[in-house]
Amino acid sequence: MSETRLSFKEMCAKFEVTPRTLRYYEYIELLTPERQGRSRFYGPREVARMTLILRGRKFGFQLEEIRQWLLIYEHEGTEAQMKAWIDMANRQLAELTEQRQQLDDAMDELKQLRDQTQRTLDG
Repeated sequence: MSETRLSFKEMCAKFEVTPRTLRYYEYIELLTPERQGRSRFYGPREVARMTLILRGRKFGFQLEEIRQWLLIYEHEGTEAQMKAWIDMANRQLAELTEQRQQLDDAMDELKQLRDQTQRTLDG
């Protein structure tokens, strides 16, 4: 039974990434396409990994964290990977909460300065 494989160009189009990004993900060993001569082909495993990589990036995870998390599945299996995911998610949620607080503080300060400046102009 033949698996569906995507060419390099098809993989870029499917995930809306640049060729440079895809090559970089290969370079840092997030993806390992099948090679035939100079051509690269991506099977279901690589498509699934790319989906996880982009989802992780959306949530703000570093590429090295994602790489380590993907390795857990290969070496320790699904349960270990799921436990690691919970730990990673908890750390990232704490980081995002802190960033949101910093943004809220900056916005409050900016609004106060804007209002103070407006009052000065209104004199």
